[in-house]
Amino acid sequence: MWGILVALLSGALMSVQGVFNTALTKQTSLWVSTGWVQISAFLVCIAAWLFTGRDKITDLARVDHKYILLGGVIGAFITVTVIQSMSSLGPARAAMLIVIAQLAVAYLIEVFGIFGVEKVGFEWRKIIGMAVAIAGIVIFKWETKS
Repeated sequence: MWGILVALLSGALMSVQGVFNTALTKQTSLWVSTGWVQISAFLVCIAAWLFTGRDKITDLARVDHKYILLGGVIGAFITVTVIQSMSSLGPARAAMLIVIAQLAVAYLIEVFGIFGVEKVGFEWRKIIGMAVAIAGIVIFKWETKS
């Protein structure tokens, strides 16, 4: 149950953050707002680190697969692409497409066991579920002429 609540909170925070970042970009620029988002996140992480145990930063040098250190780089591009999609599609449409893309890529990662994730078997019902979600986006986006 805790995982479900945290996931729901995460999704809600992502939507609010996307709206905030898009508004900030309109008043500054794409890279200024993205930089601010990343720097402010870094400062929050430093503060949390100072107050919650101060694990060794040098542990980063000992990670097994160096590519997993790219999360922050990917995070910067996530910020940029969320801003651009929300700006052009609006928050609801952008969020729906983002979630569908997350679901599809996450499922491919699991099916093929990419990045050390435990491999799972392919299931048609999961593909059908994604198709239903895509149909939901089409219905949600569908505009009637008045």
